[in-house]
Amino acid sequence: MQETRQNKVARLLQKELSLIFQSQTRMMHGVMVSVTRTKVSPDLSICTAYLSVFPSERAEEIIENVNANQKTIRYELGTRIRSQVRIIPELRFFIDDSLDYIDHIDELLKK
Repeated sequence: MQETRQNKVARLLQKELSLIFQSQTRMMHGVMVSVTRTKVSPDLSICTAYLSVFPSERAEEIIENVNANQKTIRYELGTRIRSQVRIIPELRFFIDDSLDYIDHIDELLKK
């Protein structure tokens, strides 16, 4: 169970990461990346972010690109939140495929 401080930091990170991805994906036409959920470790040093990519066919390509540029994303995040947190957390990115799972279930129910 996450504590209040963890929840506040997780919301802050989700908001700032989504703004970073929004500004970066404007250059890539036809691709939208959103941060669906973030979890922060109890010592606030590790942030796990789940990304939803549209179209989902490019999800693997986008997540590889994000992981390759992880240090730049962390630096930009640090410049945005440095006055609010003591340690800029290490970032880990995963694909959130819950929407694809819901679509799959809907297709099965329609049959």
